[in-house]
Parts: sequence; C-alpha cells; structure tokens
Amino acid sequence: MKRCLLVLIPFLLFSSPADYNSAQRKFDLIAGNTLAPGTRVDLTAAELNAWVAHEIPKVAPQGFRDPRLELGQQIATGTALIDFGKLERAQGYQPGWIMSKLLDGERPVSVRARIRSGGGQATVDVERVEISGIAIDGQALDFLIRNFLLPKYPNAAVGRPFELGNRIDRLDVRPGSVGVLIGR
Repeated sequence: MKRCLLVLIPFLLFSSPADYNSAQRKFDLIAGNTLAPGTRVDLTAAELNAWVAHEIPKVAPQGFRDPRLELGQQIATGTALIDFGKLERAQGYQPGWIMSKLLDGERPVSVRARIRSGGGQATVDVERVEISGIAIDGQALDFLIRNFLLPKYPNAAVGRPFELGNRIDRLDVRPGSVGVLIGR
C-alpha cells in the first residue's frame, strides 16, 4: 500500500501532526485488510503531505528536499529541489569532472504524471518533467525514461501496470485528495 502511494505521491505540501496521525490510521486500516469491499478511504493532500513529510526523510537520498504536491483529476504533479550530483554520489557513483559540473547544485524539478487504476492495478504515466524551467515531454521524455531512469531503477513502475495490494481495487485521484477504493 505505502509503495503504491509513494509512486503516486512522491512530493507533498506542508501539514500538521494531526494530519500525519490521521493518514497513518487510514494506512493502518487499509493495510489491515479488514475493510469491507466497496469501502472508500479518502486521504486529503494535507494528510498525505504530513505522512510524506514524516516518512520520506527516513528513505530519501541526500540531495532531495522541499517536496510539494498538487493533485488534479487523475493527475499528480510533484516538485522538489534536487541536487543530481549529490544523488549520484549517495548511490555510490562518482561523476567525472564534466558531469559533476552539469549535475551539481540544486535545481527545481517538477514531474507530472497521470494515474490510471482499476482491477487491483495502477499505471503511472509520466507526461512531463521540468528541470530548472526546461520542459521535457513526448519522445525526448520517453527516451530519457527508457535509457536513463529504467536502467538505473529497473523496478520503477513507470508506464506499466503494478499491483496495488491490500485488496485495493483502484485509486481515485482528484484535486485535493486521493480516494482508495477497497475491492474483494
């Protein structure tokens, strides 16, 4: 469950400890597999924000900070400040002098993805990436995903279905919230 929401919502806004506790209770309910079929659990952007603000620092690599999220109709747009040089080094790669000049330094990054789900599976289609105001979409984005992202992160479920788990039938992404619909 948490894996699918991390894919769905990698970047979120600021929120309160009460929002974190509410989100955690909802995640625990979903993970407990005790909710009746047809149950809908709504997670607000503030709740998801709080959960990610609390949990992501535990797993986020050095070079990733200030995450934010905007939810639309079946769309999630996440933004963060990313230092690609630090990310590379945190993963044990040492970029050469020229690459370090290109990669080092924080850059604002925005990723817009369309979320499709049903039948216990979801697909995340990345539609656009923006780095320092430069947009990448279409064939150029497909090339980068295929030749850089997937070779480095072969388990990334980008553009292909993945299992939601915990009897989740589908995710209903709307402006300001994500509905988790429980199936059989």
